[in-house]
Amino acid sequence: MRRQMSRARRLHKAAQQSKVAKPVGPKVSPLAPVGGFPMLPIVKGVSISAGAAGVRYRNRNDVMLAVMVPGTVMAGVTTRSSTRSAPVLDCEAKLALDVGGEVGAAIVVNSGNSNAFTGAGGFASVKAVAQAVADATGVPEARVFSSSTGVIGEALPHDRIVAVLESLNAGLKPGAFDAGARAIMTTDTYPKGSGREISLGDATVKIAGIAKGSGMIAPDMGTMLVYIFTDARIDQPQLQTMLRSLTDTSFNAITVDSDTSTSDTLLVAATGMAGPQIMPGSADADVFREALSDVMTDLAQQVVRDGEGATKFLEVRVSGAASETDARKVAMSVANSPLVKTAVAGEDPNWGRVVMAVGKSGAAADRDKLSIWFGPHIVAENGWVSPEYREDLGAAYMRQPELVLRVDLGLGNGTTTVWTCDLTHDYISINADYRS
Repeated sequence: MRRQMSRARRLHKAAQQSKVAKPVGPKVSPLAPVGGFPMLPIVKGVSISAGAAGVRYRNRNDVMLAVMVPGTVMAGVTTRSSTRSAPVLDCEAKLALDVGGEVGAAIVVNSGNSNAFTGAGGFASVKAVAQAVADATGVPEARVFSSSTGVIGEALPHDRIVAVLESLNAGLKPGAFDAGARAIMTTDTYPKGSGREISLGDATVKIAGIAKGSGMIAPDMGTMLVYIFTDARIDQPQLQTMLRSLTDTSFNAITVDSDTSTSDTLLVAATGMAGPQIMPGSADADVFREALSDVMTDLAQQVVRDGEGATKFLEVRVSGAASETDARKVAMSVANSPLVKTAVAGEDPNWGRVVMAVGKSGAAADRDKLSIWFGPHIVAENGWVSPEYREDLGAAYMRQPELVLRVDLGLGNGTTTVWTCDLTHDYISINADYRS
């Protein structure tokens, strides 16, 4: 009888527990922008749609299609990884083509499968998808830019993407950036978007961008996946030059885990439907460049804020380096150090780990000229802990969700700023279960 009652209690307890609602999907990063996805400006000449092809995920959109009007110019940068994916190589080839401006352009992106390390079949998949987009939209295949993100080394089931392209084309509409941003997510916990409106002459010019990225983030002349749209009138060579320069101070200035993806791609489409022609070196060019820089930096920082398992956003500022190159070496050494990142996660003001990261960076450094700050608090100077420093102040500062770590090398005028996040147990859990 006692055994039966015990079993009954266990069954009752299990039944009660089964009624408790389980969380669905990943927990949104505590560093996510307040207010959710922003209201982005509608860019003239751009239409977007999203749909579910079931590439890997079920019951969610996993394909984005964007179509731009004839006259659109395309610029882009991609990863320098030696194991670049088939879509990346295809984008590189198409960006190098001189097609002329009297045709439109299209971007198609799938999540769940990166189509990387997939041999000759990977190129066949890219071709099949691009041709299907061309057939559905009327955009020449040479102007269809494709991207894939997700698991590496698995054949892309491109027939599933091809099967939904007609419906995606039928569903195209202006301003559907939120839907597009959600469709390209993998381990992201929130969709990322940013936009600006600027006045050029008597006209309003708009810029809107979306991004995906959470892990495998240490860009090298490229980004994660980022798509930026503008209705500005600007020539392709000028846009390309501007984009390369701004990438170095935005997407190439972030790191989550020091790993560069095989799929990193950044594309910018300018439809030319608003404002005067932007001339190189003009005041209009300066205004446009600043707005584009703002969008790119905002998106880059959102990627860091969504770093897998992140709970802290860390800005690393380096000054006094012998050169800009040395400043970057030090900043990235600090930002990528697992010991620095775990100290930040543990809210430990362990300045010794920063000293270590400076020393291993390969940049010129002098122990007795090195200074370190945690926020407003000077921690180390003149080769030793600062007499002004108090551990309780450092510990209190480290409890904040957004932190600034400053290093001055005292050797020259080289400066740089990079952004990263902490390294927590959740990073291991997310990546250990990634293919499960």
